[in-house]
Amino acid sequence: MSHPISSRAALILVDVQPDFMPGGALACHEGEAIIPGIDQLLKKRAFQHVVATQDWHPAGHISFATSHPGREPFDRIPLYGHAQTLWPPHCVQDTPGAELHPAIDWSVVDTVIRKGDDPLVDSYSGFRENHGPNGKRPATRLHAWLRERGVDEVYVCGLARDVCVLWTAQDAVDLGYRTHVLWDLTRPVSPTTDIATRLRYDQLGVDVMTFTAIV
Repeated sequence: MSHPISSRAALILVDVQPDFMPGGALACHEGEAIIPGIDQLLKKRAFQHVVATQDWHPAGHISFATSHPGREPFDRIPLYGHAQTLWPPHCVQDTPGAELHPAIDWSVVDTVIRKGDDPLVDSYSGFRENHGPNGKRPATRLHAWLRERGVDEVYVCGLARDVCVLWTAQDAVDLGYRTHVLWDLTRPVSPTTDIATRLRYDQLGVDVMTFTAIV
């Protein structure tokens, strides 16, 4: 049975960028496998509102392991009172790896939310940056953009299901949106996290579904 899409629903495509694909600077497990399904979903034009997020770091970003002498990628350090994973340099502004993936037709996307462009603050969620020096999580313009259009329900997919997709879904729930994750249009940094990630979605009350229920 087809899953009906409300006119008040939005599709959020999280960080579908070459640097998160195999061969990229921070490759997700089988990240390229989501491309055909996302392209197919966009061509169906099932959503009146479509948003893409784009990781957009300046060179030397604080989340890069190379910004911390003696540290390696995936080390964890304390930062502003919270644990910070150090990543390989990725999605550096104006580099090919930071562009929205060229194999997808992005013409139906209404707006692109760039995140992570503050050199001192990391950013996973499409809605809010991570904790900054003042202890707060600055908002992106996504929540305001959705509310201006009467959106009260979101469908989230992209990369990675255990980091940026998860944080986006968590914030969506916190902000009062009915939240769905299109599991088969996400991939993790590592598949070893899948059980814990799925449990977390269940705990949040996120509806985990497949995109085939839509198309």
